[in-house]
Amino acid sequence: MKNDISTFDFEAPIQEIYLKIQETRKLVAQNNLSIEPHMKKLEENLNAVTEDIYSKLNNWQITQVARHPRRPYTLDYVQRIFTDYVELHGDRNYGDDNCIICGIARFEGDSCIVVGQQKGRDTKENLKRNFGYPRPEGYRKALRFFQMAEKFNKPIFIFIDTPGAFPGLEGEERSVGEAIARNLRDMSVLRVPVIATVIGEGGSGGALGIGVANSVLMLQYAIYSVISPESCASILWRDSGEKVKAAIALKNSAIDALRLGVIDEIVPEPLGAAHRNYDLAAANLKEFLKKYYYALKKMTPEELVRQRIEKFAAMGVIAKI
Repeated sequence: MKNDISTFDFEAPIQEIYLKIQETRKLVAQNNLSIEPHMKKLEENLNAVTEDIYSKLNNWQITQVARHPRRPYTLDYVQRIFTDYVELHGDRNYGDDNCIICGIARFEGDSCIVVGQQKGRDTKENLKRNFGYPRPEGYRKALRFFQMAEKFNKPIFIFIDTPGAFPGLEGEERSVGEAIARNLRDMSVLRVPVIATVIGEGGSGGALGIGVANSVLMLQYAIYSVISPESCASILWRDSGEKVKAAIALKNSAIDALRLGVIDEIVPEPLGAAHRNYDLAAANLKEFLKKYYYALKKMTPEELVRQRIEKFAAMGVIAKI
């Protein structure tokens, strides 16, 4: 297990043991000591405490993990899962949106299209990526690549990670609602395999705008909901401080999404969540992508379209007894 200093209150016991391990290692190095059994016991204790804490997270705590600043983003997964990735740019209409990345790559030797939402690590990159809020031209760029995939009969792999579509004036001026609606319509009838994975935040129409897929996966500590807990609390209780209550009411966790039929499967994360081990997180996800890709690959174009439409049409249906 790879560790870093925690930023969450609920991880205080983990941080305490981690700091103790760091101090012990420093003493061992300075004094040339050999205390392997003691170190092994500390590390086992760290793993046990981490597993216990992460098995009991509530929806708000999961929301915090999904937003962790060191959580792997789309490009972190792309470089570990695909080969020969080449990013392409522009919607051929207005411009480019660096929040949504699109490109061509190979998956298990097969050429494919990769589309994903990309956040930034620091202020400079966050400005470039618009803090993870896609603009209209981002959705139009994504649609251009979806249509390219259909034209050349290539599978599509999508990575979802956004708080929502950009809510600013320029988004309205360039019709972000229309761009998302067009994607929903046109993605539903794509005649190629489409696999989407929620890797962090799956926020509102901003997420769904590239999320109409044959198979929808979700990482264990990702979230997926119609609105953020803070915004939901502000609307319902006029108090964003009620975000914990809102997160629970929204049922935004992967377990909730699976139970509600919104996703197909939950992808397990490394001990202590994906931000502790990028390589293992990507390896886990790749195995799930392989499983669903090879299953969808056997379907005809007509079957793919029918399955996708029926899948989303069935969501939200309530049977009266």
